Amino acid sequence: MKFSISQKLKDIAALINCDFVGDSNFPVLGANEIHVVTPGDIVFVDHPKYYDKALESAATIILINKEVDCPEGKALLISDDPFRDFNKITKHFNPFIAATAAIADTAVIGENTIIQPNVFIGNNVKIGKNCLIHPNVCIYDNAILGDNVTIHAGAVLGADAFYYKNRPEGFDKLVSCGNVLIEDNVDIGALCTIDKGVTASTTIGEGTKLDNQVHIGHDTVIGKRCLFAAQVVVAGCVNVGDFVTIWGQAAITSGVTIGEKAIISAQSGVSKSLEGHKSYFGSPADEFRKKYKEIASIRLIPEIMDKLDKLK
Repeated sequence: MKFSISQKLKDIAALINCDFVGDSNFPVLGANEIHVVTPGDIVFVDHPKYYDKALESAATIILINKEVDCPEGKALLISDDPFRDFNKITKHFNPFIAATAAIADTAVIGENTIIQPNVFIGNNVKIGKNCLIHPNVCIYDNAILGDNVTIHAGAVLGADAFYYKNRPEGFDKLVSCGNVLIEDNVDIGALCTIDKGVTASTTIGEGTKLDNQVHIGHDTVIGKRCLFAAQVVVAGCVNVGDFVTIWGQAAITSGVTIGEKAIISAQSGVSKSLEGHKSYFGSPADEFRKKYKEIASIRLIPEIMDKLDKLK
């Protein structure tokens, strides 16, 4: 999330009622998660395990729950609850605006695009040329769709990220202010769900095709010309390379990278990053040859046990 105009450190500190370290006029240009920060951004950190990562990141303003040595050229916002105060910043600079029509007046829809009945299109949505949006599709605020995009019935683009902090009184939600970006020539199947980024874009690359009931988590980036079969589930902050094929009901955990031209078989469970140009199956997923050796070894266990029993 970038602010419409540059802010001053002292003004952000006043907004969230916290102390600061640094020049009071230090420029603040936005607020983002650590994997997408750039100079001028605020990043929040509330656990000692991640202090160094945040302090050494590209962010130049660190919202932190302990006063530490401030890196040169940066500033600190000292908060007793960075998670809470990051939400305050998000809500202030990106407030929720309720819909007043099924298709918002601020939506921009390209030439020859067909919008079927009962479609919802939120504020500031941009849809390119020659698209086809089928009934009961819901496109949340600020989504961007390229040209020649087809979205089938019941798909939802831009729901909130599944991101919570576990507190004694219950789960506290991190407010999402990102969006969904769909590039040209993408097909999205019926009942697919694509969550918006927390502060940036969840992206579906040019020419990618999603079958029915596929779920894509927040801030995930899918490359060009990928194929995802039905009921594939991809968690947040995953990077998928170009020309990747994932077959039905495979699931991918958060934060991993799938290399280009990888093939993942049906019902596989991906728990770590996978190299490109290879085929994988199983849970946890691994290369075909290695997995088949494991299965062959497992099948030998009864024979081995029988031999051990005879030796007793």
